[in-house]
Amino acid sequence: MIGRIRGMLIEKAPGQVLVESAGLGYEVDIPYTSFFHLPETGQEVILHTHFAVREDAQHLYGFASRLDRDVFRLLIKVNGVGPKLAVAILSGLDAEQFIRCVENRDVNALVKLPGVGKKTAERLLIEMADRIGQLEGQFVPASPEATGSVEPRGAMQARAPAPKDEAEAALIALGYKPQEAAKAISKVAEDGMTSEALIRLALRNMIPA
Repeated sequence: MIGRIRGMLIEKAPGQVLVESAGLGYEVDIPYTSFFHLPETGQEVILHTHFAVREDAQHLYGFASRLDRDVFRLLIKVNGVGPKLAVAILSGLDAEQFIRCVENRDVNALVKLPGVGKKTAERLLIEMADRIGQLEGQFVPASPEATGSVEPRGAMQARAPAPKDEAEAALIALGYKPQEAAKAISKVAEDGMTSEALIRLALRNMIPA
């Protein structure tokens, strides 16, 4: 099992990075919430990873934090949730936001994620409610005063410039329909925005708190 990779970030794009470590280049699939935390290419990066092996494919999934990786591992144990859907879930909500969804039984936030229907959302709330206790020590529970749906984290600094069509392609790859992706990007697009900022704001509008 490959649980962690440390090396130079050679390439990065929404959904996947290439990390060189000990002379080897590792292609790592990542959720968009982890993509926003990446350094510039050419700099060192550390990713917490999960190596998935199937009869027809092998995939290395990477995450900015151990909590994100461990929530991913719990998600793929849920009936009907595979790695692709788990990555989609953690692209729309980071680990802390997802946990708060479970705590608040916020089915409405989950069904707004691509690929998550009402039955899947309800199953996630039921099965994950018993499992998030395994994450003790990694997650600080919400205060008693915290109410309502989860709220996205504060804006993070975007880095590499990119066109709007790259952001649209990223949303389509996540599972949104082309018309939905184009509409979401057009609502938030402003001159000079990077693809990271476009994706982040579009997802925030599509999955409101």
